Amino acid sequence: MLKKTLAIALKILVSGTLIWYLLKDIDVDAALIRLQSADLPLLFCAIALFLLQVLLGGWRWRIVSKAIHAPIDFINALRMFYIGMFFNQALPGGTGGDAVRVYLAYKDGLELRGAINGVMLERLVTVIGLVLLLDMAQPFLQARIDPSAAEWVLFSAALLTLGVAGGLAFIMIVDWFFKNLNHWRIVRGLSNLSTDTRQVFLKLGNVFPITALGLLTHINLSLCVFVLAESIGLGVSVMDCLMLVPPVLLITVIPISIGGWGIRETAMVTAFGLIGVPSEGALVLSILVGLVGLGISLPGGLVWLMSRERGQGATLNTIEIELATQKNAQS
Repeated sequence: MLKKTLAIALKILVSGTLIWYLLKDIDVDAALIRLQSADLPLLFCAIALFLLQVLLGGWRWRIVSKAIHAPIDFINALRMFYIGMFFNQALPGGTGGDAVRVYLAYKDGLELRGAINGVMLERLVTVIGLVLLLDMAQPFLQARIDPSAAEWVLFSAALLTLGVAGGLAFIMIVDWFFKNLNHWRIVRGLSNLSTDTRQVFLKLGNVFPITALGLLTHINLSLCVFVLAESIGLGVSVMDCLMLVPPVLLITVIPISIGGWGIRETAMVTAFGLIGVPSEGALVLSILVGLVGLGISLPGGLVWLMSRERGQGATLNTIEIELATQKNAQS
């Protein structure tokens, strides 16, 4: 309990420090004027695109789960994914939604292996989709930004790609290294994950639709950011957003802040500054992205309150306890 409290306190400190650092060098009055002048019809259009993220997320998780022989019907996948989105926003840890999804999938009839690996691999697909989109945008980005910045951006993208590819390859072969240690619970878990990862990424009938959905998710989110940028008159293009949003999202994934706040704003100001967007404009854009994402996620709490699992008296603490109990029982 103390470790969790300290981790949350550290994340709050990181978010607060980064936001303070940004605000001290930004024209707050200009940012407020830009925010107040936001175009409402375009804001509603961005909200509609953000809602599409829920559909894409539920669909992506369903296909990943089906690939590892732990199928979830689409309506249930959508319901559970939306509840997970709410908990990711509502809880300071930032990953509580994943634990909730594992629990809900388990309660829906999946074995614990399928519930855990399905969520983990769906998360991995989103990271791979981000890296692919970042790599595809490199030729356009290199021509758009200052040559001195282009070199380190290209190097960072190459390093990231190699890291993700190497990590994926390692996960797929890790069970080969520990064949004689299957009496250890952690080894059996890693072996199962390794087998399921090969099912997703080494079968052509699985990898193409799953990867396409991962890409489509982030293309849609880039379009959301473009519409929000248009609503406050930043004058950026769709291609600018396709180039710059993926690295921002990758940095935001790092779990060192509260809901990505502070990290996202710093990354957005830095990334969009490469193409000449004023700092206050990029900051307002990031805040709008965060607020719209938060607003879209909140109704997931109502879905949770009306769910049958909630009706059975499930809370986050009981979810954690029951998952740990079932994991021990199956080991």
